[in-house]
Formats: sequence, structure tokens, C-alpha cells
Amino acid sequence: MLFNNVSALSLDQLIDTWPSTPWTFAEVLPAEFSPFILMGVLLSLITVYATSKIGGELSKRLDLPPVLGELVGGVVVGISALHLLMFPENTATITDSLIAQLVQWMGHLDADAAMRVFEGQSEVISVLAELGVIVLLFEIGLESDLRELSKVGFQAAVVAVVGVVVPFTLGTVGLVSIFHVPVIPAIFAGAALTATSIGITSKVLSELGHLKSKEGQIIVGAAVIDDVLGIIVLAVVASLAKTGEVDLLNVVYLIISASGFLLGAILLGKFFNTGFVAIADKLQTRGALLIPAFTFALVMSCFASAIHLEAILGAFAAGLVLDETDKRKELDQQIMPIADILVPIFFVTVGAKADLGVLNPMVAENRAGLIIAAFLIAVAVVGKLVTGWAVFGQPGINRMAIGVGMIPRGEVGLVFAGIGSASGVLDRPLEAAIIVMVILTTFLAPPLLQLTLKGSNVEMSSSDVLPATD
Repeated sequence: MLFNNVSALSLDQLIDTWPSTPWTFAEVLPAEFSPFILMGVLLSLITVYATSKIGGELSKRLDLPPVLGELVGGVVVGISALHLLMFPENTATITDSLIAQLVQWMGHLDADAAMRVFEGQSEVISVLAELGVIVLLFEIGLESDLRELSKVGFQAAVVAVVGVVVPFTLGTVGLVSIFHVPVIPAIFAGAALTATSIGITSKVLSELGHLKSKEGQIIVGAAVIDDVLGIIVLAVVASLAKTGEVDLLNVVYLIISASGFLLGAILLGKFFNTGFVAIADKLQTRGALLIPAFTFALVMSCFASAIHLEAILGAFAAGLVLDETDKRKELDQQIMPIADILVPIFFVTVGAKADLGVLNPMVAENRAGLIIAAFLIAVAVVGKLVTGWAVFGQPGINRMAIGVGMIPRGEVGLVFAGIGSASGVLDRPLEAAIIVMVILTTFLAPPLLQLTLKGSNVEMSSSDVLPATD
């Protein structure tokens, strides 16, 4: 979920390296195109929900986490197979998307108009996916007991730091010394190995009923800290790509703002809860509890974006704050239908954007990338597995589960690859290698996490387990 919207960072380095678009969103949406964009959005959502439910149900029947079915389903309908759910950021055009071609035929649109409609509908779906991951992290925050999370706070910080330093160091040094990759591209690839996709891991933990276990709390806490560290790493490597130097002032600013935001959110909870419950009790119309709570989550997300952090961190912090109120269980039940509508868009979209074509060894330019990818995958797995052994003073803790829970990179690594490619730092083999690493770590982590947690004791009461949503 980190870096879904890179522009939210508002960093000069990212703006200068991120590819520009030929027109603004307002230009993509003139009045005569609006009905066709809506048609494209509706067809895309039909595809998403059918894919999500079919994939989730099949995965559940195979005793696998439903989120894995949603990801695989996204791959099937996306750029790798059926070409139904396509996005211009994957260099797709109107001729690559079956939905876009159907809209063009139904609307009798010329090529230029059809392309504008395609870009408009894709941007709407991407925004809905952003909202989906915000809702997911808000829901996860509600299910993460702040008192329990604070107990593992130091442990989570150690896990996060080890999970950033080890893969970054192994990846960068290995690429330079073994494959003779230039230093700055190697640093970019090493940075892509650092972060953890908290959205994917937390959804699996929730589905398995381990979100409030000791292992689950450490994984979630470490993944949040990983996101903060990832923002800093991204700022550093973007500076290197632009100037060859690191903007130390910007790095210091990010460290202070990230730390201050999270600590401030925790302190806010001590004063916010009483007032929030009093306001909710006085409201008499529908959504008396849900609307104020969700508004608070959006406010926190906006505030996080305003200080150059990720919006999802704000949503997670809002969930942590509201978890302390007496209305938490009631709010849990009310937020689930919203999550059921928006969260699948995120997971199916992640799968749809994963181009498995880079795995084809018959394409000559893929072969060098596949060799480097094998190295990156090994580093990506080992570099996160060791984090479980960074936990100390916790007898009986499932260290393997903690390490596996930190493995998936999700869309995070794809953004690093995108920035590196747009800046001209990454060549095709190295870019392909990063994409292969992201794809395999994303899809391997859910079943591995389920396997490592099977039979573990869950440290929670049965009433605290999230009901199945798939």
C-alpha cells in the first residue's frame, strides 16, 4: 500500500523523475466523454468484483487465504492474460484493453477520444483502489489493540530496521560485486527490497485470525515502521537519481515528521476518545457512528499526505485511536461492508498490473533479468526471514511466521522500479528482475504465512476474531 500515489510525497526528486502525462484529468473528462468513462468504470468494477469473488472462493476451497485468490484473479484479467483490466501506466493503449475497445465500439468513438476515455476510467479505478487500501488500513488499525501494539513496539522497531538494512545491504553489495551493476542502479534495486506490503500481510493475518496474536502485532507494527523507513529510503534514492547526491535536509525532515505524526496520533487517542463517543451518541441520523469515524480517518490521511507521509499511515493511526473507544466493536461491524466493496479493488488491481511476461525466458532481453531476479528473490526472502530472529525475550514466539509475514513487497517494489525506469537509472534487465522479485514475493507470502501459522496458538478471545469477509 505504500507509495500507491507517488505524487503524495510532493518531493522535487520524485516530480522530476516521474513521467508526465499528455493531459490533465480535467482535460480527460470533458462533458461528452463522461457517460463513456462511467461505462468503462462500471465494466471494470463488474470485472473486479466477479474476479474477486470467484478467486476468493476458489482459494478458500483450496484452504488458501482468499486474498491470494484475488491477486491471482487480478493476474488472469490483467496485463498478463485476458487484458480486461488494463492501465496506461503499464504502457497499455486502447488496442490492449478489451473493456476499452468495447466502450469505443458502443460509443462510436474515434481513437483519440477512446484513449482519453480509457485514461479517465483507469484513473477512477486507481483512485478507488487507493480508497480501498485506506479503508483496509483503517480497519486493521481498529483491530490492532494499541496497548498490545505498544508492548511489542520496540520489538517491531528492531524487526523493521533489520528488515530494511539486511536486504538493502545484501542486494546492493551483491549486485555490484557479483553482477558488476553500477552503484546507483544497484542502490535502487536494493531499496526495492526493503519495504513490506502491509496491506497484503495484514489481510492474511486477519483472515487467519492471527491479527491480535503476538506474532501478528509484531508484523503489523514492523510493517508500519517499514513504511516510514521506506519513505525515507525512497527520498534518498530519488535524490541520487536526480543529482547523484543525497538531500540531507529532506531526509531529516521526513524522519522528524514521520516520528512526530505517529507519536502525536497515539497521544491524541488519550484525549480524543471521550469527545468522539459523546458526539456519536448525540447524532440521531443514519451513520451516526460510521460517518464521523470514517471522516476522522480521511482527515488523518489528508494530514499524513500534507506532511509528505503516506495516506495509509494516517488511516492506520486513525484506526488505532478509535480502537480505544467504547464503540470499537460496533464500529468494526459497520466498517466491514465498506471494506467488502472497496478493498477487493485494491487487491485485484495489484494483480492486474503484474506483468508476468517478464518471466518468459524465450524473450532474449528477459534472460539476463531472470538471472539477476533469482539473486534478488533469494535476498528478498532471506533478508526478511532473518527478522524473526531479531525478536528477543519472547519465548515460544513463532519466528518463522514473523519473517514470512515481512516478505511480500506488493506494489511498493513496482513503484521503485517505475521511478528508476523513468529516471533512466535502471536498464531493462534490472527493471525486469525487480518486477519478477515483486511478483513472486507477493504471491508466495500468503500461502507460506498460512503454513507457518498453522497450529499456532492465537492469543485472543474468539470474539475478537474478524468474521470472514470472503
